[in-house]
Amino acid sequence: MSRTIPALLLCVLAALVRVASAEVYFEERFDAGWADRWLKSDWHVSDGTAGDFTRTAGKWYGDAEADAGVQTGPDARFYAMSADMGKTFTNEDKPLVLQFSAKHEQKLDCGGGYIKLLPSTADVKSFGGDTPYAIMFGPDICGHATRRVHVILANKGDAKPANLLIKDDIRAETDQLTHVYTLIIYPNNSYVVKIDNVEVSTGDIEDRWDFLPPKTIKDPAASKPEDWDDRPSIPDPNDVKPDDWDELNPELIPDVDAKKPDDWDDEEDGEWQAPMTKNPEYTGPWTQKSIANPDYKGQWEHPTIPNPDYDSSGAESLYKFTDLRHVGFELWQVKSGTIFDNVLVTDDPHYAEKFANETWGAMKDAERKMFDAVEKARAAKEAEEARKVTDADLEADKRAQPITVTNDDNDDDDDDDDDADDEYREEPAHDEL
Repeated sequence: MSRTIPALLLCVLAALVRVASAEVYFEERFDAGWADRWLKSDWHVSDGTAGDFTRTAGKWYGDAEADAGVQTGPDARFYAMSADMGKTFTNEDKPLVLQFSAKHEQKLDCGGGYIKLLPSTADVKSFGGDTPYAIMFGPDICGHATRRVHVILANKGDAKPANLLIKDDIRAETDQLTHVYTLIIYPNNSYVVKIDNVEVSTGDIEDRWDFLPPKTIKDPAASKPEDWDDRPSIPDPNDVKPDDWDELNPELIPDVDAKKPDDWDDEEDGEWQAPMTKNPEYTGPWTQKSIANPDYKGQWEHPTIPNPDYDSSGAESLYKFTDLRHVGFELWQVKSGTIFDNVLVTDDPHYAEKFANETWGAMKDAERKMFDAVEKARAAKEAEEARKVTDADLEADKRAQPITVTNDDNDDDDDDDDDADDEYREEPAHDEL
């Protein structure tokens, strides 16, 4: 027991130290006063294609107030706004976590849903697509071809500054529910991408981004030997085409047992032709059999050598950003309606996970339930409208049918009988008197 208590105390103390040393650079839940903290860019205002952000929880949610975020609108616009994180900071020697939630309530067909971290030198008043940034992270969707999570890091090298996209194809969520996107960059040059607190991509920055030349290259002096046989199978030399194999025989031939019907009229029905039937002598094209290649050596692989141009200087600091000050959204969407919420920038991955569970985790089941109810009602309404359209079409078809008129010119005698019948029917029954 005496050994257990100190161990527990050490764990508790370690957790307290971690919490105390953790720093939250920015946390935005988009409450009622959110607009005072965010600056809308004047990007595309002059040409009338600038969109806006409006606070709302959308059509389905867990709690209308707690789950409110900011939604893009109207359609086919550029949307840009940023917030000052309060101070300029660096992630040197500590993790950097960028996290936010996105709900493509409109069922986004083409547009971005990402967030950016900007340096202190950024012109936030005119923040737009050409504004330099440090990190761009989040989903990008356009049709079926583009449905990926972008992780773009700015190249900090002196030679050629550029924005480099991760080589991994990380699948983005495309449904109409809220999802949390988390990027963690560690001081050991590793990274983690999470969606809904589940890891979907992890690895080394040097391996997954082209910041540095490759460590190895194909040996320019090596080439595939001329006698290298990489065919797994070859035609069987002992398999030859039979002499009686006739590839010209048609697959179908006229049925010799068929007879012209007695009521067939060549003038009205055309010249009678016997129906086709399968040809019993049809063989089809001949194909030579294959056998395993006894000389098969496998697929030839080009040997590699160390890259003489590889320079590892600066590799240890690929993770590091020395000037981080603003966070912002800069987007283009054909169909607007994405709701962003719960933006977090911190150096504590544990706090980020806890924050996601307390926000998205607390509402996701209720949101799903409400979404299912809305979809069920929508499907029922569409089915009812479709039924009404069908009924209206049937009624229109009835009204469009021609009315048959009977010719009574030769029916004079019957008219007299009908008149007599009418007079008889007009006499009331005794029970009705």
